[in-house]
Amino acid sequence: MYIGEIISLTVAVSWTLTALFSEIASKRMGSLPLNLVRITMALLFLGLTLWLTLGVPYPLYADGPTWLWLCLSGFVGYVLGDYCLFRCYILIGARFGQLFMTLAPPSAAIMAWILLGERMTWLALGGMLITIAGISLSVLSRKHDDDHKSRFFSLQSSLSAKGMLFGIGAGMGQGIGLVLSKVGMQYYEASIHSHGISDMATYSVADALIPLSLSTVMPFASTMIRATMGIIGFSVALFLFSHHGGAKLTHAVRDRRAMLFTLLATIFGPFVGVSLSLMATLYTNTGVAQTIMSLTPVLIILPAYLWFRQPVTLREIIGAIISVAGVALFFV
Repeated sequence: MYIGEIISLTVAVSWTLTALFSEIASKRMGSLPLNLVRITMALLFLGLTLWLTLGVPYPLYADGPTWLWLCLSGFVGYVLGDYCLFRCYILIGARFGQLFMTLAPPSAAIMAWILLGERMTWLALGGMLITIAGISLSVLSRKHDDDHKSRFFSLQSSLSAKGMLFGIGAGMGQGIGLVLSKVGMQYYEASIHSHGISDMATYSVADALIPLSLSTVMPFASTMIRATMGIIGFSVALFLFSHHGGAKLTHAVRDRRAMLFTLLATIFGPFVGVSLSLMATLYTNTGVAQTIMSLTPVLIILPAYLWFRQPVTLREIIGAIISVAGVALFFV
C-alpha cells in the first residue's frame, strides 16, 4: 500500500506549504518577530501534545545533561538556523531558501563525524559534492568578461550575496542542530532508563488521555526543550539587540494577515510536519522516507511560480533535482 511513502510525500508537501507561508509572514513581520511568535505557537502545540500523551505539559524524565544538549541544539538549530532561514526568505525567497536547506545532510554528516565519530562513507562524500553542484547550478551562471575579449567567463548570481550566506547558514544550522539533538536524545533515553523504565517502546503513562509509548513521545518532548531555548534566544535578540523590539512585536501581532500565515506555517511545520515525519519512519525504510521528504526544493518550484510569479529557468529546475539526488545518496 506504500503507506510510509505516501506519508513521506505528505510531509514534503507540508514543508513546502510551511516555506511559502513563512515567506509571506516574514516579509510582513520581519525575521525576529516572526520567529518569536512562531516558536511560541509551536511551544503551545507541543505542550498540549505532551499533556495529552504524558499527563503533564512538560518533558517528563528529562535531566540536566538532556536539557543542556537539547538547549544547545535549540540555539544552533532554532535561534541561529531559523533566523538565517527567515532572513533568507526575505532576501531571496522560499524557493531558493529551501534549496540551500539541502546543505543540512552534509553539515550533519560532518558534525556527526567530528562529535560522534560516525564514519563518512564514499557515498556520503559523493552526495555532498553532488548537492553543492546542484545548488551551484541553480544559483550561478556564466558572465561574459569583456576585459578578456570573450576568452574567459566569470560566475555571477542574480541572488543577493547576503541572502545566499543566510541560506548556507540556515542549512548548516539545521544539520548541526540535528546532530546535537541526537546527543541530547541519547542523554534523554539514559535518563528515562535511570527511572527504572527499560522498554520505552511499550511503556506509556497510564493516566494520560492518549497513552502513547515513550519512544513515540520523546521526540516531541525533545522538540519542546529546543523550542524553549528558541523562545529565550529570540526574546533576547529582539528586545536587547534590536531597535524598538517591543514596537516591532506589537506591530507584528496586530497584523492579522501575517498572524494567519504564521499560524499556518506553525501548524504545517513544527506540528503536522514533524508528527508525520516521525510516523513515516514507522511504515517504511528511514532512508526512503528521508529522501522523499527532501523533495521540498523541487515541489516548491511550481507553487512559487504560480503564487509569487517568480521566474523559473530549466537550469534552476535541473539544479534542484541534482541537489535532491545528492541528498538521496546520504540514505542509500
